[in-house]
Amino acid sequence: MAEEKEKKNKGAKPTEAEIAARKAAKRAKVEESAVEETSSGPGAAAEPAPPARLIAHYREKVIPALQEKLGMKNVMATPRIEKIVISMGLGKVATSGGADAKAKFEQAEKELGIIAGQKPVRCKAKKSVANFKVREGQETGLKVTLRGSRMYEFLDRVVTLAIPRVKDFRGLDPNGFDKSGNYNFGFTEQTVFPEVDGASVTFQQGMNITMVTTAKSPDHGRELLKQFGFPFREKSKLEER
Repeated sequence: MAEEKEKKNKGAKPTEAEIAARKAAKRAKVEESAVEETSSGPGAAAEPAPPARLIAHYREKVIPALQEKLGMKNVMATPRIEKIVISMGLGKVATSGGADAKAKFEQAEKELGIIAGQKPVRCKAKKSVANFKVREGQETGLKVTLRGSRMYEFLDRVVTLAIPRVKDFRGLDPNGFDKSGNYNFGFTEQTVFPEVDGASVTFQQGMNITMVTTAKSPDHGRELLKQFGFPFREKSKLEER
């Protein structure tokens, strides 16, 4: 009797629930095999990049040092770098006109993107200035704003790679801070960054870098950047004169 029931069950049609369960099982097997292929194949996704080393440096060393030197008990009150703004003024290139000016503008945009690791924004003139041959709405510069881990990666490259490559370097101006503790400095050429291929550079282009901090005074901002390894001069250029 049991054998007859098994034969009847084998010949019986499957229900809709059984069909749906079989389809779901097949779909799950296909998805698992696809995941295995992508994780082990040549187009496999790379592992996430490790966090910037200056983030750990700021938390472990900079914050305790600032608390001790500035007399701050609250960790949240210690100054920090909020963002870094890199800008290039290309007014001379833009007003020269011709196809060569357009090519130079695009090349500068490409080089700034390589340096910052982020696509720059094209800045336009807000009003026309006849003496400088600038028209309203004309693209006259580039700008990049860095935050988070990308900001710390750029800061690391500036301190360890770019500044040591500057010719006749005698230190950064210690009086380049504004009242809010933000620091401004610049480079006269883009080749100080090793990411830029010096052989492909057709013209030198400088850039300005603004370190926007949460410091409340120039002294606090100066001490913050010193902890990150910024090499400031003992005296400013005006004092040396």
